[in-house]
Amino acid sequence: MLFSPVEIQETVNMFMRQKLDIRCITMGISLLDCAAEDSKRACEKIYDKIMTKAGNLVKTGQDIEKEFGVPIINKRISVTPISLVAGASKAANYTDYCKILDKCAKELGINFIGGFSALVQKGITPADKILIESIPEALSETSYVCSSVNVGTTKNGINMDAVKLMGEIICKTADRSKSCDVNGCAKLVVFCNAPEDNPFMAGAFHGPGEGDTVINVGVSGPGVILAAAKEYKGRPINELADGIKKMAFKITRMGQLVGSEAARRLNTNFGILDLSLAPTPAVGDSVARILEEIGLEACGAPGTTAALAMLTDMVKKGGVMASTNVGGLSGAFIPVSEDEGMIEAATKGSICLEKLEAMTTVCSVGLDMIAIPGDTPATSVSGILADEFAIGMVNNKTTACRLIPAPGKKAGDWVEFGGLLGGCPVMPVNKFSCADFINRGGRIPAPIHSFRN
Repeated sequence: MLFSPVEIQETVNMFMRQKLDIRCITMGISLLDCAAEDSKRACEKIYDKIMTKAGNLVKTGQDIEKEFGVPIINKRISVTPISLVAGASKAANYTDYCKILDKCAKELGINFIGGFSALVQKGITPADKILIESIPEALSETSYVCSSVNVGTTKNGINMDAVKLMGEIICKTADRSKSCDVNGCAKLVVFCNAPEDNPFMAGAFHGPGEGDTVINVGVSGPGVILAAAKEYKGRPINELADGIKKMAFKITRMGQLVGSEAARRLNTNFGILDLSLAPTPAVGDSVARILEEIGLEACGAPGTTAALAMLTDMVKKGGVMASTNVGGLSGAFIPVSEDEGMIEAATKGSICLEKLEAMTTVCSVGLDMIAIPGDTPATSVSGILADEFAIGMVNNKTTACRLIPAPGKKAGDWVEFGGLLGGCPVMPVNKFSCADFINRGGRIPAPIHSFRN
């Protein structure tokens, strides 16, 4: 017998009761060959290539769902950073490129398309500047496009001119889209050490080092890990860690199967499997609840960072034993508005912006889906970005910020984003100014341990 009745029942429970799913299959598509001096012609080429390459993406995902009984929540596309493609044109604004991506997403029936992006960790080209300055308009006039900007790396340091600019752009985007169904800042993320193969939005883009097309998969199972943690209640932490690692192995094997099959059917390569624990606002699908099950009264209590470090490490160790394709971010996400336990923690004050920053030193990504007062100065937003990226640069890890200034809202007010984006209370921001620091501009040099050649 290939599988025992116990193993079959365990798998059924994962899907039916513990909310295990494939959070996304993301097709990466290179648009480098779509560059043209005429932006209208470039957009036509982009449309034709995406529609050709991804025409069967949604149907393939649906077929695999039916045949394997595995829920696949999102079907997505990531493309080459648009600044690298649009730079060949003479366009003074790249909103039309964003709109053509949005048109593709609507016609294909996908959830999001990522790649309205720029890589400016060491300097800003004219094309990068145009793209970044187009973000407020572009995201307010489209529904499915996500934008990202990488402003630092461990190898290159942090481009503080770009950090200052992105603080301003985040504030402008929030104001420009305040009457939209979804605030544009919920679709905008700023990175340090951005991976080129991340399947999760809003940070997905198809890196210039990737092939023509690829399938990347994001698998998520906070509910399954929570169930595993409950089985080890009261037992030593090393035993709990081992249980989490074993469950992460099982989750990853399922993702490996789906990714390989999707790539085969779409006649492309299977890129990476990102095994990040990505929560949702649904009860039972929360990273914060796992931390509380480990022994915290509330997420944010003393010991939270240590518990999260253990959780992230065990997820990674279980995953790399199950698949040679593990990549992307892989760990535990802590988005405030997308995690029902985190929402409660923010509401009752057990967690604050500074504690979240401390937690990002040991988990995937960073300050994610955090609403801040609408009157927060752009320089303070830039200061938050700089702090987070210093963590990523020094520790050679990916960190990011998806901050959402809420126009007209103050700390403690509630903002709603809808769907998987959820809602959350507005979190207070330190009132003391960092304007003189941010206005210096320039570049924070790479740390000494970056010199490894």
